[in-house]
Amino acid sequence: MTAVAGDGARPAPEAAAVTRLGSGGPWEALYGYCRVVRAGQLAITAGCTSTVDGRVAHVGDAAAQTAQAIRIGLDALAEVGAEPADVVRTRMYVTDRMYADEVGRAHNAVFGAVRPVATMVVVAGLIDPEHLVEVELEAWLGDR
Repeated sequence: MTAVAGDGARPAPEAAAVTRLGSGGPWEALYGYCRVVRAGQLAITAGCTSTVDGRVAHVGDAAAQTAQAIRIGLDALAEVGAEPADVVRTRMYVTDRMYADEVGRAHNAVFGAVRPVATMVVVAGLIDPEHLVEVELEAWLGDR
């Protein structure tokens, strides 16, 4: 992960505790966002897909794409000090409701013991037509 610069504006004192890290993914610089932000006790990922080295991995396999996307999100959260047990909310965007069960089961394989609140939404499509799922993670780090 790499630190991401802001817009150059002077941060407010409470904003000084904000960390932004980019993964170098193909859309981050182009669209102006980063992979993970930690603001005080809260850490949030951008939408994570099964994109590895600029290419979609696990084409046609929603469960494997979900597992890959979650791993990418958890790796980003680890960069700012969060662990899987710290995840309090997940969002899953799927391109067809027929993927809901396999996406949900892949989510359960990682978060079944943690049981964060979760939302799964069927969407018309994602940025690459080979993406079947996109995942967002939020973690609460307490006093760390």
